[in-house]
Amino acid sequence: KTFSRGSRWGTLRNNRVECRTAFHNLPRVFTRLPFTRLFESIERTYAMLSTARMTVTGCAHIGPSATRSQNLVSPGGCFRKPALKPRSRAHRSFRPTTRAAIRPTVFSAIEDIPLSGLQGKALRFPPKDEFPTRAEVLASIPDDCFEKDTMQSLVYAALSAAMTVSCGILAFMYVPMKFAYLPSWLAYAALTGTIGTGCWVIAHECGHNAFSKNRAIQDVVGYVLHSLLLVPYFSWQRSHAVHHSRTNHLTEGETHVPYIKGELKGTVNLELHERIGEGPFAILQLVAHLVFGWPAYLLTGATGGSARGVTNHFIPSINTGPIELFPGSWKKKVWFSDIGVVGVVATLAYWAYNAGFATVAALYFGPYMFVNIWLVLYTWLQHTDTDVPHLAASEWSYIKGAFLTIDRPYGAIFDFLHHRIGSTHVAHHVECAIPHYKALKATRALEEKYPNLYLYDPTPINAALWRVSSKCVAVEPHAQGKDAKWIFTTKTAGN
Repeated sequence: KTFSRGSRWGTLRNNRVECRTAFHNLPRVFTRLPFTRLFESIERTYAMLSTARMTVTGCAHIGPSATRSQNLVSPGGCFRKPALKPRSRAHRSFRPTTRAAIRPTVFSAIEDIPLSGLQGKALRFPPKDEFPTRAEVLASIPDDCFEKDTMQSLVYAALSAAMTVSCGILAFMYVPMKFAYLPSWLAYAALTGTIGTGCWVIAHECGHNAFSKNRAIQDVVGYVLHSLLLVPYFSWQRSHAVHHSRTNHLTEGETHVPYIKGELKGTVNLELHERIGEGPFAILQLVAHLVFGWPAYLLTGATGGSARGVTNHFIPSINTGPIELFPGSWKKKVWFSDIGVVGVVATLAYWAYNAGFATVAALYFGPYMFVNIWLVLYTWLQHTDTDVPHLAASEWSYIKGAFLTIDRPYGAIFDFLHHRIGSTHVAHHVECAIPHYKALKATRALEEKYPNLYLYDPTPINAALWRVSSKCVAVEPHAQGKDAKWIFTTKTAGN
């Protein structure tokens, strides 16, 4: 259809549509030829041999690995086999797939899922019964990773606090409080908020009992730092512990639990995505999460699981779900946490009364907003992506949920300022009491021992954030039994 007889090789016609049609029809013509049956038999034999080889060697996945081993040398200095090149969709569709021999019910249903830099690695996780136990995983981490050094922790806390306060002092001294200097104040807010996030991470470490063996020192540091950032220390300590104990649990998770297709919130989200388009939807999600997400979570439990319903980190009696977020003696701790936050708010009000609200807004609330943005960005990307599933109770386990956490490349500067909270988060979820200055060593141990389970997505942060905000709309179930998992979709009920 596309070549004339006038030349040796033929002359391509002007109609490019016909050209594309011809090439798309070539596979159909090819499969009708007699000798293709021989090729198909050879491919089936190769697939069977490949499956048998993987069974013998204990390989739990097929296809490219998305860990740091994509580079020939890992951060630990170990030589790794380069990742296999992903097959194209055209190639996959015309060969007998070996996936069916391993997870037929799963992979037949998720072929069209948009992949992240993980290349579907989390979707190939085995059932929870085939996962190592938590004790086995902890045994793979060097013992010294669990040792806490109070002095070292205090030095990191003092460093983050000193850099943050220094930024405020310099801005107060040298940036005029005039509208014409608004760009300078915005730059100050971004810089100081980014540095101040390190204080938040240190307080977070105190809440995890990873700061010091001395509980009194640990709680004082955590209480002061979190209160200065308007976070109720013990309230968040409890809710964040629940988040760790139910990571990627579909109903009992505590942060960034996805909406479910077929339920009200999931239906609204999917219909909104379809009506306004992917780009506007992504922008809306970014604003809602990064700007309003953290206050909404503290006040209403937004993005928390349905098991606890609406909750409040300042008033423990607000809890509309069947499971209490603050049971027993935790209620008293919540009220005690409120004292610190109220004290800081009163101090800010007094400061505004004497110096003017504009001064307080510029020096304090600007950086405060950027701290919240960083906090939500980290937690959102650590547990969410297009090919990272959530699990119902029947298939969820602590260690499987921990390995569904994602490490990402934030770069040397942010790793220094934020104490590697985003690039060593898998180890943090395996054992949250590991100090941040030991987390890199623990991460390398986990990557070496469990290369098929450790998740590292090399996608740049801005690209990953856009993908998550635009495509992670609501989840729907895929497969049944041990292969059951809930995966993100953008399709409404009618599609």
